[in-house]
Amino acid sequence: MSSSFQSEIRPFILCIEDNGVHLRLRKAVLEEAGYAVLSATDEAEALEVLREAPVCLVLSDHMLRGTTGTELAKQMKKIKRDVPIIVYSGMVPETMRHVDGFINKDEPVSNFLSLIHRFVKRYWE
Repeated sequence: MSSSFQSEIRPFILCIEDNGVHLRLRKAVLEEAGYAVLSATDEAEALEVLREAPVCLVLSDHMLRGTTGTELAKQMKKIKRDVPIIVYSGMVPETMRHVDGFINKDEPVSNFLSLIHRFVKRYWE
C-alpha cells in the first residue's frame, strides 16, 4: 500500500468482547485514536467478521463466553494467518500460542494504543 493511500483510509480493528460496557469503552478509545472498529461479542460473530472484513488487527478479551482469546486466535490464524492478534486480560493466559501480543487490562491507555499502533504499522508495511 502506498503511504498516500494509507493516510486516506482508517485501519479496521476487530474488537472482541462479551461485556457490552467494556466493548463500548475499547471501541471509543480506538475510534478516538483514528481506527475504524468492527466488533463481535462471541466466537461465531468474530470468525464471520474476520472472514468478511479487511481487518488489519484483532483485539480480543481472553475470557470470552464459551471460549478463550487464545483458543479463538488458533481458529483465526487458520482463516487469516498474517493478521496480528492481541489478547487482553487481567491475568496472563497459560499459553500464548497463536497470539501475537498480550496487554494487561490495567495498562494505561497510552501503552495500550502504542502496542496497537506498532502491530497495525507492521501489518501495513
